[in-house]
Amino acid sequence: MPTLIVIASANAHKAEEIQALLGPEFECRTLGNFPGAPEPEEDAATFAGNAVKKALSLVNWLKQNEDWREGWILADDSGLEVDVLEGAPGVHSARYAATANHPGNSHDEKNNAKLLAELKGRARHHRAARFRCVLALARAGQYSQPQLFIGTCEGRIDEAPHGEHGFGYDPLFIPEGHDQTFAQLGDSIKSQLSHRAAALRELKDLLASQ
Repeated sequence: MPTLIVIASANAHKAEEIQALLGPEFECRTLGNFPGAPEPEEDAATFAGNAVKKALSLVNWLKQNEDWREGWILADDSGLEVDVLEGAPGVHSARYAATANHPGNSHDEKNNAKLLAELKGRARHHRAARFRCVLALARAGQYSQPQLFIGTCEGRIDEAPHGEHGFGYDPLFIPEGHDQTFAQLGDSIKSQLSHRAAALRELKDLLASQ
């Protein structure tokens, strides 16, 4: 029987990617399976802080509202860090182009456009960046400190978007050792190289040993 994991996200792209990376021995559900489940504000200063907050919030809500004690709760916070921008967009990656009139997450195209504007005229060696992912894994029904898994993928930001695959900053990010963006390389290569894949491999190894 597959190991049940409830992902503390309503992001369909993220859920599909996690399910594909974990494989058929895991069954992933999302906030979409639990109407009314909270999506807490991601106001921590670090990826780890946001991931832990989301995981524990869902553990608590499921226990109180669904008496849910099966499997695991998984929360993810991830984003892009650009060295010359002192780590920005960082924890604000999904809402990088947000404004006072339009707060919250921004469209991928707007985030990408803002990043390109910030890096306009920068030489290749000033475009170093990395994707970082922090996963927080907690047992359903147990309000205790989640276990953290961290993955990174080094690379650089291209001068224009390329490719049709992926989402977020994938059309701009060229992983180390390659000359094409994640959006050009496609899911099969991204699944080997990505920050989320690295963190999930460690998580999967731990769960396999349980």
